[in-house]
Amino acid sequence: MGDVIVYATTEELRARLVAAEVALTSERARAESEHARAESEHARAEQLAADHARLLAAYHEALLELQMLRRRIFVASAERIDTKQLELEFAHKQAELDALADKLGEASPPCPPGTPSVSSDTSEPPPSSPPPTPPAKPDRPKTKPKGRRDVRALPIPEERHELLDPTLEGRAERIGFEETHQIGWRKPGPVRIVVARAKYRLPSEGGPQTPASPHTLLTTPMPPRTFPRLLAAPSLLARIAVGKYCDGLPLHRQEACFARAGLDLDRGTMCRWMEDLGMTTGCVALAAKKHAFETSFCISTDATGIAIQPEPLPTKARQPCRRGHFFVMVADRDHVIFEYVPRENSAAVRELFRGYSGYVQADAKNTYDVLFQTPDPGAENEPAEVCHEVGCWSHCRRRFYEAAIGKDRLGREGLWRIHKLFELEEHWKDEPPAMRKELRDRHSRPLLDAFFAWAEVEYDKVKGKRGLLRSAFGYAVRQKSALRRYLDDGRLRLDNNVSERELRAIAVGRGAWLFVGSDDHAQATANLFTLIASCKLHRLDPEAYLRDLVRVLVHWPRDRYLELTPLFWAQTRARLDPRELELPFGHLTVPDPPTKQATAG
Repeated sequence: MGDVIVYATTEELRARLVAAEVALTSERARAESEHARAESEHARAEQLAADHARLLAAYHEALLELQMLRRRIFVASAERIDTKQLELEFAHKQAELDALADKLGEASPPCPPGTPSVSSDTSEPPPSSPPPTPPAKPDRPKTKPKGRRDVRALPIPEERHELLDPTLEGRAERIGFEETHQIGWRKPGPVRIVVARAKYRLPSEGGPQTPASPHTLLTTPMPPRTFPRLLAAPSLLARIAVGKYCDGLPLHRQEACFARAGLDLDRGTMCRWMEDLGMTTGCVALAAKKHAFETSFCISTDATGIAIQPEPLPTKARQPCRRGHFFVMVADRDHVIFEYVPRENSAAVRELFRGYSGYVQADAKNTYDVLFQTPDPGAENEPAEVCHEVGCWSHCRRRFYEAAIGKDRLGREGLWRIHKLFELEEHWKDEPPAMRKELRDRHSRPLLDAFFAWAEVEYDKVKGKRGLLRSAFGYAVRQKSALRRYLDDGRLRLDNNVSERELRAIAVGRGAWLFVGSDDHAQATANLFTLIASCKLHRLDPEAYLRDLVRVLVHWPRDRYLELTPLFWAQTRARLDPRELELPFGHLTVPDPPTKQATAG
């Protein structure tokens, strides 16, 4: 018997069709859901990849900054910096680097010994509680003053100088000497200077000597001195000043050195002496500054900070030092001038350069911008002078050097281009200014044009990215006019290193003597730095110069202080009597003023 074929009815076929459509719709919905989920996962994966790339770039950028900060702190550098501030910044960068390393799953590099450690779960340094206020110490009973010290008891060599009165010699009987003692300095150590003034007995007028008509006693008058009642002679003052402000030897170390030589000299006494010396010789420093502003073609300037000891509180509680600033102004090859200002701002800079119009070479700090702006004729106390800005290629090169630490090709290329400019300057540095300008126009100008064309193109590519490379190109592009200024005249310099070198004396000194006592003491310090730095500029012995300056200052006319500046001192000293100048006191013959050509610079 064959198979029986059963045919489905129309209703059954319709039901199956409906079920198939429902199943197809369900599968299509599930497929669309899976596709949407896949697209969402793909977008999320792309977002995670972008976040990872961004974190990785931030990590490497922070790592580069960390390496730069470590180099500034722990590696010898030609530039003196505030390491305390850098350590605080270093701790913040270390925390930022640790946080990024945790997100990326990478280990941060170990810190050098002595580096502050910061936990990786925060990017802020842990707060520190303020130190407790120390209890006030009981007032010590004041000791009774013992009077002027007896210099005769000091175990040091002695120099005796006798002063005779020429008007009484031969007319009156010499009966002895009245002695006054000072402490001087003769290599290799201190000496006791005895000023012996002759005493005379002159018979009274009116006949023979009787008890009712006693003799008249006269003493040779003391010659004028710059510091009449000072225990220190000019030679000792010069020795202390040069030791501190030229050799960086603080007073407490000089106190120990003098003690080994048999001289008990307190550091507080020396501190007062230095303030008196700086304020007294400030008239010579002021004459040098006036001459510099009248005759200088270009002034190189820079500034550095200094700690100022605060005024003591009634409670005698501790308080931090406040910050002041020393400015240096190198006027051509004539003068080196130091000035102290309590605050480094545009108003202070404008006041320092009041009365000067010419070229000013400085870094790109915005406090100097006031010198190069057109003055407002309607404003009060506005200077009428306008200076011309000269840029510093050393500052520009330093930024490319920092960018090149991370092996960046553009940073190294910038270093190479700037190196070619310095290399050319080295070849013709001994040429006269006119020839130097001609060589610069012929060789340096094309290199400068190519450098700035390249820098502007590259800056457009990186100005939207944060980093050292943007800083380097931004500095070069913004300072283009100032950096090209040295092409105007052969007397202009390529860099501002001359003023930075002069600031080294302060940077070295403040590492030893730490701070100055007050604003007045800071200005006295600036005056001594002015004289000593100018002596080194003109190859004079600062100690011999200060000794002679203190010797002659009391005799010199006030309107001729310019002759006492280191620039003209060799000419002035040649016109003085060397026998009179060698003595620590006594009469000094002041020569006639020189011709105007001799003091014209």
